Amino acid sequence: MVSTSLRSLNGPPKTSIWQRRLWGLRFLFQPLETIEARRQAYGDDYRVSQPDAKPALVYFSSPQALEAIFTAKPEQLGAGRGNQILKELIGEHGIVLLEGTAHQRQRQLLMPPFHGDRMRSYAQVIQSITAEVIRSWRVGTTFAVRPVMQSISLQVILRAVFGLKEGQRYEQLRQTMSRMLDGFGSPLGAMFLFYPFLQQEWGWSPWGKFLQRRQQVDDLLYAEIRDRRNQPDSDRTDILALLMAARDAEGQPMSDVELRDELITLLFAGHETTASALAWALYWIVSLPDVRTKLLAEFEGLGTDADPMAVARLPYLQAICQETLRLYPIALSAFPRIVKQPIEIAGYGLEPGTVIMPSIYLAHHRESVYPEPKQFRPERFLERQYSPYEYLPFGGGDRRCIGAAFALFEMKLVLFQMVSHFQMSLVNSKPIRPTRRGITVAPSDRLRMKVTGVRHDNRG
Repeated sequence: MVSTSLRSLNGPPKTSIWQRRLWGLRFLFQPLETIEARRQAYGDDYRVSQPDAKPALVYFSSPQALEAIFTAKPEQLGAGRGNQILKELIGEHGIVLLEGTAHQRQRQLLMPPFHGDRMRSYAQVIQSITAEVIRSWRVGTTFAVRPVMQSISLQVILRAVFGLKEGQRYEQLRQTMSRMLDGFGSPLGAMFLFYPFLQQEWGWSPWGKFLQRRQQVDDLLYAEIRDRRNQPDSDRTDILALLMAARDAEGQPMSDVELRDELITLLFAGHETTASALAWALYWIVSLPDVRTKLLAEFEGLGTDADPMAVARLPYLQAICQETLRLYPIALSAFPRIVKQPIEIAGYGLEPGTVIMPSIYLAHHRESVYPEPKQFRPERFLERQYSPYEYLPFGGGDRRCIGAAFALFEMKLVLFQMVSHFQMSLVNSKPIRPTRRGITVAPSDRLRMKVTGVRHDNRG
């Protein structure tokens, strides 16, 4: 098969700089509408950049293209340089910005805490934090869903990653991290990540406030790392302790800077994303009676003190989580790849420097793969298995999220506790649409619920 020039790939015609800026702003404020409009106009795989622009920016979403991207060799496609938008947030040494052997080294050091029996040790942390957050709920209690889920997910990460349960440093980290991330919690806030010229370091500017909060977080993280080095405790099982004890193939540990950047990466990636996914999942469960009825029937056989591993194995609960991440994936695209050597993707010859965006959202909304793709239907995941090039909520290839299993485990345990204890209804019956939060999308804070009944006493 002869490859076709990238110039023949469908995409916008040559336009003025002002038109391009308007499209950029539309993508910031209406990301899903923009992506769907482009797909309708140009097809599954398309060019976003101008016809003669270098580097070119292209979107791919067909299974064939995604398989070629995720199975490409490291010398063909790189991913670290494509994530520079995150550099100011997570630092230069976070796993998502590293390339080649440095990326492989960090990935090997980070993988063990998120697999195997480690999951069971996190169950009590997740359950106790969820119980504490919902302890005060009574009939008539109303709450904004995403902030509640954000509170749970941040505390889970702080407890699992740092082993921090209480005290001044725990509270300072919890509050400062929330304020730092909330600064990007709207399309306007996200502009500071997408448009570097806005990153002005005046103390009173939004970017200046972010830098102040980032410094406060850094001071707390380095203080915790320093205390751990001065007072080592071999009995600790939190992720920070495991990372500090880890050694690479040459027997070298992570430096303080590497630890800081990986901790920030875990806090960022494991906090905002899980909170948004939980908020969406609860929204669908509460708003769709058939889904709720089937889920409660599955819960009936377990009892309120169910073994967390039994909860994690529930097939319909698993399907709800999968369908939640299919319909509105938190990250609209997998990590961008940059072409390092000439390569052919979906029949198109791509030159070095070309930026590839593997579109998770478009892959998850292909009607040929997911009939009625706009409908929330968990049953589709009970009826068939999807390839990693059709269903990819955590990305793919060697950049697939290492915390995927942890995120799903947390989702299942939190949903089980909430749904098995409480009956809830939507405060606002209008459909909830996604809104931008930094580089991710999430339900807006208009998503509010009211407790209409208590199924079991959860205060004991």
